[in-house]
Amino acid sequence: MNDLIQHKLELLPDSPGCYIHKDKNGKIIYVGKAKNLRNRVRSYFRGSHDTKTEMLVSEICDFEYIVTGSNTEALLLEINLIQENMPKYNIRLKDDKSYPYIKITNEVYPRLLITRQVNRKDGIYFGPYPDSGAATEIKRLLDRIFPFKKCTNPANKVCFYYHLGQCNAHTVCQTNQTYWDRLKEDVKSFLNGKDNKIVNQIQDKMLKASEDMEFERAAEYRDLIEAVGKLRTKQRIMNQDMIDRDIFGYYVDKGWMCIQVFFVRQGKLIQRDVNMFPYYNEPEEDFLTYVGQFYRESKHFLPKEIFIPNDIDAELIKAVVGVKVLKPQRGEKKQLVNLATKNARVSLQQKFDLLEKDIKKTKGAIENLGELLNIPSPRRIEAFDNSNIQGTSPVAAMVVFVDGKPSKKDYRKFKIKTVVGPDDYASMREVIYRRYSRVMKDGLTPPDLIVIDGGQGQVNVAREVIQNRLGLDIPIAGLQKNDKHQTHELLFGEPLEVIDLPRNSEEFFLLQRVQDEVHRFAITFHRQVRSKNSLISKLDSIAGLGPKRKQLLLKQFKNLTNIQKANIEDIINCGIPRKVAEAIKEKLGDGNSSEAETEKI
Repeated sequence: MNDLIQHKLELLPDSPGCYIHKDKNGKIIYVGKAKNLRNRVRSYFRGSHDTKTEMLVSEICDFEYIVTGSNTEALLLEINLIQENMPKYNIRLKDDKSYPYIKITNEVYPRLLITRQVNRKDGIYFGPYPDSGAATEIKRLLDRIFPFKKCTNPANKVCFYYHLGQCNAHTVCQTNQTYWDRLKEDVKSFLNGKDNKIVNQIQDKMLKASEDMEFERAAEYRDLIEAVGKLRTKQRIMNQDMIDRDIFGYYVDKGWMCIQVFFVRQGKLIQRDVNMFPYYNEPEEDFLTYVGQFYRESKHFLPKEIFIPNDIDAELIKAVVGVKVLKPQRGEKKQLVNLATKNARVSLQQKFDLLEKDIKKTKGAIENLGELLNIPSPRRIEAFDNSNIQGTSPVAAMVVFVDGKPSKKDYRKFKIKTVVGPDDYASMREVIYRRYSRVMKDGLTPPDLIVIDGGQGQVNVAREVIQNRLGLDIPIAGLQKNDKHQTHELLFGEPLEVIDLPRNSEEFFLLQRVQDEVHRFAITFHRQVRSKNSLISKLDSIAGLGPKRKQLLLKQFKNLTNIQKANIEDIINCGIPRKVAEAIKEKLGDGNSSEAETEKI
């Protein structure tokens, strides 16, 4: 804590207001509110904190505060400051989407549409729905039940849907405004949960069709009744008053907060929203901040009522959002708040469980591996593998794992320069020397463990280079595969011996991932080099085709197959003279040979 902060802390008032933490560049990194600025701001610089709060405090180089007349004013100001400055340690809500509605248009022949733009003057709107999938599912069902206009045909020409009984937007139907108004009311009743009338009508149609021996149509009506039933079960009825509500519940643990919101629309629980984030203030205070941002910043639909837990200040939320805010005490409404809270607890516990599992797979695995090999935990592992076919196009590859996870920006490829023929040991000797002489020369970070994809011979070669030629002290292990090319044995120590590595341990799975990754990387690189070499060698005997023109072909066509399939004009267009293009086509043929299929990059 610097002198500036120390002096400012002495001058803090005990009034409500907002405080603004800044970093060394004067950038706002956190905005908070407090009922008592003196107590709240001082708490950051006194006592112990969890890790995330310590990170925040470590970056604070200055702070400001704004005194407000009430806690409500402080909450509103905090929300505005967060929206304007987007501090990195504050809650950030990314969801600024608008929700879909189902619309019945005010046309002579009304249509059912899905829209995200609401203009009450040009139709009747139902919703909002949680996502386009939910809206589409309901509209599809409405289209089968209610014969609104579904075609672009003129009124005097019937459409396909007319014959299915799903479109009455034709003069032959002799409909009038009263008919369409009644149909709109039926849709409204149906979506408000009063669907018994519609179901009874469909059942009557099904029975009549069955009596008339129109069994296919009767089956359609049967399926329609089942679809309505499924829609009922998907949407839990909360209350018969059909009021739109949002139900909030929250849970805190280990410095994290999870907030669940249940969306109740037209009396039905249709969707939920979940958000998890670290909190730095009192849980109740950060909950208030979240709710304010939820409606003001993320532009969520504002319902008629909001239900919140008992320990939250309802008047503060009402002042921010401007709708009725309730704290249910009993009955199904209270059960729904409890359900939201329970789901928040489950979601947060799941996050911790997944985090613990990930730690076991990564950091836990390297700690266990270090204990097994009697070395410090190998936070940085560099693994090597060679690849060639009978000595042709020899290459090697290195992959890097940091804290048990691949660090692909540190991967390296090596073309073998000094070895002729299939000499795996000499190739490994060259690559290890090139890599770690470069590490010493450029002051790069050395690994905590080198893993060689190979047996005793390769490990001994690597050890000879590391210890004798370069004078480095880096542990080296070997991974041998079995006949099925699977990770089989771990070799380590002086002299080398097989380490007892449990097959179901996280450290075994880590080494397996390392070996598979370095093998994949090496093989991929070898195929690229071999294909390029093959392409160039095929073109070597063609008169007039020098290195520059070969590169033009390689850049344009990528592989032999594409060159063979190209016509002469295509080859000419990439800068090759006609006579040379004709020689290329004569040499390579038409691209139908089996050889061409295998020569790919």
